[in-house]
Amino acid sequence: MSKATGARQRIIAAARNSILEKGFGATSIDELIAEAEITKSGFFYHFKDKGELARVLLEEYIEEEEVLFDQIFDQGKDLADDPLQAFLISLKLLARMVEDLPTGHPGCLIATYCYQERLFDREVRDLNRKAVLAWRARFRATLDEIAERYPPKEEIDLDALADMVSTVLEGGIVMSKALAKPRVLSEQVLLFRNLLKAMFLPEAQLSRPAASA
Repeated sequence: MSKATGARQRIIAAARNSILEKGFGATSIDELIAEAEITKSGFFYHFKDKGELARVLLEEYIEEEEVLFDQIFDQGKDLADDPLQAFLISLKLLARMVEDLPTGHPGCLIATYCYQERLFDREVRDLNRKAVLAWRARFRATLDEIAERYPPKEEIDLDALADMVSTVLEGGIVMSKALAKPRVLSEQVLLFRNLLKAMFLPEAQLSRPAASA
């Protein structure tokens, strides 16, 4: 890694930590250059302004989340051919992963940017919105497969159900921080998993060993 690349990554790391901890508005360039051990001119060498830094942070975060989701939900598909069982396995893997984070999940930049959207330009707001819609599309595709094989017991908006993956994760993060109990996030994921089982599995299959996979 070159010296310039190292400085850029230190800025990004410092900015992400600060924004998740106290928000974008409260994160100053002076604070970031002190944390990254560079000069102010060094900051502006890498980013023309704080807005560009926000966009780069968001792009990196979205890419990381996509890779993470690919790994977890592809693993479920590798372990089960049935779309519902594959999704249930993946949710359990996700719950285990967040439970293993020693100090809890650090937070979600997507949500943080939404909370403070007036601080960002249209490009950043549009990028944020596209990320949320992309996650909806990802999980909606899986739910379409599940619903085709296991018609839901009640009429349900599958877009809204797909959005629940994001809302459960973000809500779990908020609750775990508010209660100072990191385990709350994994518990919320597992509750959502149980909801899907109850919604799609026939009554006769709910007590079978396979349904607890």
